[in-house]
Amino acid sequence: MTGVLCPGSYDPVHNGHLDVITRAAAMFDEVVVTVMVNPNKQGMFTVAERMELLRAVTADLPGVRVDSWAGLLVDFARTHGLVAIVKGLRGAADFDYELQMAQMNRKIGGVDTLYLATGVGTGYLSSSLLKEVAAFGGDVADLLPAVVHERLQQRLAERRA
Repeated sequence: MTGVLCPGSYDPVHNGHLDVITRAAAMFDEVVVTVMVNPNKQGMFTVAERMELLRAVTADLPGVRVDSWAGLLVDFARTHGLVAIVKGLRGAADFDYELQMAQMNRKIGGVDTLYLATGVGTGYLSSSLLKEVAAFGGDVADLLPAVVHERLQQRLAERRA
């Protein structure tokens, strides 16, 4: 079985993420969507909430499972017998940043990184931008899976109260 991981913060998961995960699932036997834990960052959603949302939006994708990890990504890959990391690229700035990480992951852990160009219509999406637009009342409903949009609206209402 050939397995890969798709790491990210997923705070929250959006249609661009889902596009990359769906395409990776079509190519590999197993895709482990991995919520990376950064103790220095406070997300809008807890790691458990992000994992719950990811499970909900990937439930119909065979071979996809959701996990979390705090530490070196290559350690997670080795521990779980995964052969590569799959990342989506929105543009040149992403590539410049991701290339250094890919080279380091290859050097320290022997794990390759594969890139998927973002799908048409999702290249401008980022979780941070979506949260900001939604916080100011912008309509982001068509940019997020419905269950995620609903939870985002709930969280924003909680923060306003």
